Amino acid sequence: MRIEQIELRIVAIPMVRTFTISSSSIDVAHHLIVAVRGEGLSGYGESASTNGPFYCGETVETCWHVLRDFLAPSVIGADLESVEQLSERWGKIKGNRFAVAGMEMACWDLLARSQGKPLSELLGGTRTEILSGVSLGIQPDTGALMELIGRFIGEGYRRIKLKIAPGKDVEVLRQVRSRWPDVALTADANSAYCLDDAETLKQLDQFNLAMIEQPLAHDDLIEHAKLQEQLQTPICLDESILSVRHARHALELGACRIINIKVSRLGGLGPARKVHDFCLKRKLPVWCGGMNEFGVGRAANIAIASLPGFTLPGDVCGFDKDYGDDIVSPYICARDGAIEVPCRPGLGYEIDQAKLDKYTVRKELLEEK
Repeated sequence: MRIEQIELRIVAIPMVRTFTISSSSIDVAHHLIVAVRGEGLSGYGESASTNGPFYCGETVETCWHVLRDFLAPSVIGADLESVEQLSERWGKIKGNRFAVAGMEMACWDLLARSQGKPLSELLGGTRTEILSGVSLGIQPDTGALMELIGRFIGEGYRRIKLKIAPGKDVEVLRQVRSRWPDVALTADANSAYCLDDAETLKQLDQFNLAMIEQPLAHDDLIEHAKLQEQLQTPICLDESILSVRHARHALELGACRIINIKVSRLGGLGPARKVHDFCLKRKLPVWCGGMNEFGVGRAANIAIASLPGFTLPGDVCGFDKDYGDDIVSPYICARDGAIEVPCRPGLGYEIDQAKLDKYTVRKELLEEK
């Protein structure tokens, strides 16, 4: 299949509530939707970068630049026989994994559609449904947080993840655990602490957390290893894991006991699968993290989370936890804390063109010259 066109769109959808982590807040998500077209078919991908360089160094604007000026020219006119072979064309690009993930995801979707197969099947998925948890941002008051937790537990979600930061940690978790002593509970710091905060983090052991996610700096495996030695609670690494090499180093150093696999952070579905395979071989638990994706990225997360090593509930939840509307049909919904892995070709969901047009704030069509 020859790639004939690539369309880029920046899509902005308001969130149902402000999503706050230790470093930033988002009211309206701006993500980049990539359409790769050939022989009458279209494949879609999503670069779910944040509005500012707070989670990582990329933003929607850097993704636009890299996709338009480097990634798209490298693949327009190419034959899509396998995504792995095609990815050699952008292999010289350093970093910019969120941008690469959008292009790579679209190519996977196009390839799966051309073969009439679900994306999960092409990736090697074995599950018919994935277990779903929710990630809740830092709330203005504990009462609002309690209300949200109660709502999502009532909807059957299998795990609650709370964003934490200095001053919004021990007492908040104490109140939550007091009210829900048995719920699967995790805490995510997004690198808000340093090793000098070990005594505070050690207090979290009393709350029987499934994990503490990324407590220290994104680029410091050594201090995570030192902290893990002091904690009973498993450390899960997110921002620190950018490749199989990082996963191997983290495991060898004892920097974590769990890894969060994010398609965008790792640069696509193929790299995410490689980290999954590495961890599965070594019996290291993994789960699928999220970036408040729209339906395109959420569908890709469902596909990757169908692989056998994803044994823990992830961040892939129903769209309505984050948004009042979406650009795919049908809406992605969770029922009793699980999401069905679709059997339809490609991502398994169709683009709602009217919704895509409604929320598009910038677009550009690139064609072979």
